[in-house]
Order: sequence, then C-alpha cells, then structure tokens
Amino acid sequence: MGHGNEQVGEHGLTRRDFIRGGAALAAGVALGFTPTQIIRAANPGGADTSGILSYNPEMEYRRLGKTGLMVSAACLGGHWKRVDMFIGGEKNAGWGGDISRPEFQKNRADVVSRCIERGINYVDACSELEIAAYSRALKGRREQMYLGWSPAEHESRNPEYRTAAKLMETFDKSLKDTGEEYVDLWRITGMQDGKTAPDGKHIMAHDERESEQIAKALELARKSGRARATGVSSHDRLWLEYMMNTFPEQIEVVVSPYTAKSKVLPKESFFDTVRKCGCGFLGIKPFASNSLFKGNSAPDSPTFEEDNRLARLAIRYILCNPAITAPIPGMVSVQQVDNVALAIKEHRELDETEKAALDTAMEVAWNSLPADYEWLKRWEYV
Repeated sequence: MGHGNEQVGEHGLTRRDFIRGGAALAAGVALGFTPTQIIRAANPGGADTSGILSYNPEMEYRRLGKTGLMVSAACLGGHWKRVDMFIGGEKNAGWGGDISRPEFQKNRADVVSRCIERGINYVDACSELEIAAYSRALKGRREQMYLGWSPAEHESRNPEYRTAAKLMETFDKSLKDTGEEYVDLWRITGMQDGKTAPDGKHIMAHDERESEQIAKALELARKSGRARATGVSSHDRLWLEYMMNTFPEQIEVVVSPYTAKSKVLPKESFFDTVRKCGCGFLGIKPFASNSLFKGNSAPDSPTFEEDNRLARLAIRYILCNPAITAPIPGMVSVQQVDNVALAIKEHRELDETEKAALDTAMEVAWNSLPADYEWLKRWEYV
C-alpha cells in the first residue's frame, strides 16, 4: 500500500524503503563520531562491563562501530594455516579438506576455549569450511562468543551471486547447514580488487547495480533478525569507501587487510571514511600471511620465541591506529592465543628498539611475499 507500482520483495522490503532507510541513518552520522569506545585492560575508568561477552579484565574491548557490540581488541580469524604443526597430517591439514578429523576438531575447540578464557569474544569465518568448523566448535557455548561469517565461495566474488536473491539463498543455506538461528555479523565478501581502465581511472570492484544488490541482501537479512549486524569485505579501498558512504545503514563493519607495515595517509586516508561513517574495522592478514615470521609456528622451531615477540609487536603496532577495532589473526594453538592476549597487556606504543625490530622484520617479509600475496603491498599506505 502506498508504493504505487513499486515491487515488494519476498521479505517485504521495497527499493524505496531500502534507500530511504540508508538516507535516514546517513543524516545521523556526524563527522565527530568516534567508532571505537575503548575499555582498556584492568578497566581503570570503572566502565560497566556487564554486557561484554566473556569479559576478562586483562583484555581490552572496543566498540565494533555502529553495531554497538564490544569486541576484544584482538579477535580470532577463521584461517588455520600451519595447523599441521599441531595435529599432524599434510601441510595445513584440514584446509580445504576434511574438517571432520578428531584431531582437527579438538584443535579448533581448544583454541576457541582458550579464546573465551582470555576474553577474546569474536570469531570471523570467511569460507563455508570455516563456518562449519567454528559453528561446531561453538556448540553449547554460542552465547560466549560472537560469530561473524562470509560463505565467500557463494557470494559476490562469484559472478553467479551478484543479486540480492542469490545472496539470500547463500545466507539461508548457511543458517540451515549449521543449525544456527542467527549470525552476529554477516559480511559479504566482494571482489578482491578493482580494475584500471584504459584511461588510468580506477574501476570499482563492483558497479552501482551490484553494490545495491549486496546492500539489499544485507538489509533483508538484518530485517529478518537473522543477521544482527552487517558489512562487507574487500581489498578495494575505493569500493569499500563507496559502500560506507552510500549505504550507511547496511555497512556497519568493513573487513580488509592491515599489516604491521600499513601506514595511515596524512590526507584522504581510507580511515577518514571509516571514522566519518562510524564503521567497525576488522583487519585481516596482520602478520602478512605469516611472512613476518622466520619459523613455521612449531614449538620446537629455533625462532619460536622471536616469532612470538614479532607477533606481539605487530598486534601492538596495528592497535595504535584508533580507527581499527581489532586485528583478526588466525591462531592454530592455545599458545598463540596466549601470546596475542599478552600483546594486549603490554605497553601499546613501541619504543625505538621495538620499532626498529618490527620495521626490519616487515621489510624482509615485504620482499619475500608469495606471488599470490603481492597485493598486500597495495595496503602499505592507506
């Protein structure tokens, strides 16, 4: 009623409702909005912590942008690279393969348990295997950890999944397959990068029509109550900025790379938009896909202690950017969870010796990135 000939979708949402809702919220996002309310370790200000999942006074918590969720200053990323060091089997055992192995399931359950003990309260799954693995690891304790996901294989990187209807099929299937009633954050994974036109201009990862379809799917999922919060993931900064500015109600969180070599541009930084729009920011690849480390993560590695120190330096460095909610490293042992939690407790600003050590290690990492991770260099100045 009242929409004339405008078509109403199966979830009861019209295009006019969709656009109008986004515009209403945009009017309320002021330039001074601070996306990261922080409750520091030990909570010296005595802030109310009753609403924080798995609160631990030794952990720091930051508001995940417009979602209002308070998440730990370091969260659990979905990847389990090098898990073979701890459960045996082939390299990256379980990665893209059989996640039903008892050893693998125990490893994921143990890591999730240690995260909860340390106050790490968000896990981000970015493939169908990861969603299945972490939904299983959280069974019986779902209320102790926020779960965010992206079944990326059947989202907008795949040309067949660039309409709201197809994206909703993917979302509905994920809920059905896992037995979950809802997800705390659905963040649709878009194309990794944009393109360069013949005239040298940047072409966004997705055009306006595709972008609107992505935002519409997020709105449908959230309106149904099955996605508590929504966002997008990409490596294309310009597209992420476009999404944040154009669909402020639907884009509450962005997920993209941020390494220990990334630096905020003094003018026209991507993070100016993150802060202006009040979005949460979750940083992937904090260790440059493990290129930061000299060893292989095994406890008997001769560089074990040095690699642990470098990991803590990287976490501390990244958290010095106030627009970042949390880095989300993949962790494959309880010891790695302990090490990341320790980084939160250490003095935040790096001293000159620490900065020099991290700079040297990241320079080596930058020069030894695998060919399929060279794109990380585009995130050095953001």
